[in-house]
Order: sequence, then C-alpha cells, then structure tokens
Amino acid sequence: MTNWIDISTSHHQLKLFNDNILIKTYPIGVGKMLTPTPAGTYTVINKDPETGGPFGVLWMGLSQPHYGIHGTNNPSSIGHDVSHGCIRMFNHDVLELSSMVPIGTTVHIHR
Repeated sequence: MTNWIDISTSHHQLKLFNDNILIKTYPIGVGKMLTPTPAGTYTVINKDPETGGPFGVLWMGLSQPHYGIHGTNNPSSIGHDVSHGCIRMFNHDVLELSSMVPIGTTVHIHR
C-alpha cells in the first residue's frame, strides 16, 4: 500500500490516497495566473520543518525545482490563486500530511 498525492489546482484541493483509497482531502492555495502551479508528476524530495515566514511551519520540496507544498503565515490565502506556483496549506494540515507521506511520495498536479 502506497500513499500518493493528487492536486487539483482548479478545485483548490489536495487529496491523499493510499493506492486507490481516498484518505483525506485538504483545501489549498495555488499559483496565480502569472505564476501558475506547474502541472505534471513529481516526487517529494525533502522536508524542512520550522521554516517560518511565508512557508509556515513546514516545507516539502518537490522534484520540480523551486516548487513545494508548504504551510503559510497567511491562512486567508487558502482556496485562492495567490502563490508564485507553490501549493499552500493550513499549517496544521501540512504537518498532518507530512507525517503521512515519506520522501519519494508521488505528487500528481493537474487543473
């Protein structure tokens, strides 16, 4: 059984699956029109806790350089197209997600 992540930028949702079973759905903020979140299939390559500032309590870097899934110091941005391409989550959500996805987890990003 393998956990993987499905991100819909148009629905502002991140879904965590275990094989084909939906484990949890999280609200997210995504890239704005001029700096969209890149579609494609990536992997989680690192985790950096306690980053602070705009990245909130945790950064999970993706195999697409300079992009990641992270917390935020601006929770009102969740549900909107506001970032420079990264996926923003509520701080408590990104901590929970990080505890369930190891480095190497597959991340599918699409509209």
